[in-house]
Amino acid sequence: MASPNALTPQSEDFPRWYQDVVAKAEMADNGPVRGTMVIRPYGYAIWERIQSEIDARIKRTGAQNAYFPLFIPESYLSKEAEHVEGFSPELAVVTHAGGEKLAEPIVVRPTSETVIGEFMAKWIQSYRDLPLLLNQWANVVRWELRPRLFLRSSEFLWQEGHTAHATLEDARAYATRIQVEVYNAFLEEVLAVPTYIGIKPPSERFAGAINTLTCEGMMRDGKALQMATSHELGQNFARAFDILYQSEGGASELCYTTSWGASTRLVGGLIMAHGDDQGLIVPPALAPIQAVVIGVRDEPEVNEACEHVRAQLEDAGVRVVLDAGRGSFGRRVTDWEIKGVPLRVDVGPRDLKEGVVSVTRRDTSAKISWPVAGVGGEASSLLASMQRDLFERARVWRDSHTTEVGSLAQAIEAAQNGFAKLPWSLVGPSDEAALKDQALTVRCLQRADGTIPTSDLEEDLVCLVAKSY
Repeated sequence: MASPNALTPQSEDFPRWYQDVVAKAEMADNGPVRGTMVIRPYGYAIWERIQSEIDARIKRTGAQNAYFPLFIPESYLSKEAEHVEGFSPELAVVTHAGGEKLAEPIVVRPTSETVIGEFMAKWIQSYRDLPLLLNQWANVVRWELRPRLFLRSSEFLWQEGHTAHATLEDARAYATRIQVEVYNAFLEEVLAVPTYIGIKPPSERFAGAINTLTCEGMMRDGKALQMATSHELGQNFARAFDILYQSEGGASELCYTTSWGASTRLVGGLIMAHGDDQGLIVPPALAPIQAVVIGVRDEPEVNEACEHVRAQLEDAGVRVVLDAGRGSFGRRVTDWEIKGVPLRVDVGPRDLKEGVVSVTRRDTSAKISWPVAGVGGEASSLLASMQRDLFERARVWRDSHTTEVGSLAQAIEAAQNGFAKLPWSLVGPSDEAALKDQALTVRCLQRADGTIPTSDLEEDLVCLVAKSY
């Protein structure tokens, strides 16, 4: 009989494997309303670590956290035509409240450019008020037709930044800084996911933006996942909401604005970028639990040693738990393996007689013996090494599944199992339509050296084509 924790192999059915991991690692459940999700404590602990790491990076760029209403007057969205058109199919609209029909329908925020733009116009008077750099952690609602936990849900959690600047150059520089110093740095240093960083083609831009920057990660099935985006909004929203400032010369000028965000989709990216047939693999820098200590037997000597090892790890700065729960040793080992905790420290009577404990790496399943007295230092060093190894493994996977091609036909073939890279000049509007017929999209545009272009009109750009989530 198969183990109740057995997961569908990735090679057999990757989407089913993903659903199995979310359920059996106790990450999330489907909510009572279609498309909503309940994030369980372990999944939320991972989200809290993501929040903490991204929030610290955002604050280093000078942005401050604020909070804006969940409900937005429908007329606000209508002020920016392209924006309302882009979000219209996904909107949830309140028409009745307090037992009465509302005079004006209220939109449940799909994003906050409009309501924040209204208050930027109120708060900004002169050039001295610029740049205005705001961020909020919130929930948003986009009525998703094909929901999948963490990846696409009708309600999800995220941060959304919104800024106003005196010049296009300053706005562009800040949006790029967010993409590079906040998002890409987090993805590489904490999530251990290498990305292709570039700009979206015009057909894939955020509604109302003049440019969208993106980080595209490759999952273990070769598909792309948009991990985080920054948007240059030009003066579109400033014009719609009269976001004006008085220049040093006394003239009234329109601001330039940006917006940028990352969401609980990153949890889905974590699962699909690193997980294997045994479950999650959580990078040590992100893991809410970096090590679990398990007693092989419920005996006084073993239990005392477990507590001693746990204390050593904690003193060394390792995020550690002691599993003193009931149930068989084997079942508990499997449960922690599915959750992807980086290190498992097994404490048993036989090893204790030799003054050692048995340590298992989640990423490679390699087993190591450590002296009981040196567990703290050994763990800190190994966790740092595992973080580097996971990033390198993901980079090798991405690079080995990226193929440079010279035609659209070759791109369609290569993108069935990874990313295809080809000159952007070979792709036109009709070709983008042909790609979509094959369930493929242009994920981003880059310069030939991999750097971020300022415009899709630059010469000699390359594009990356892939299937996506």
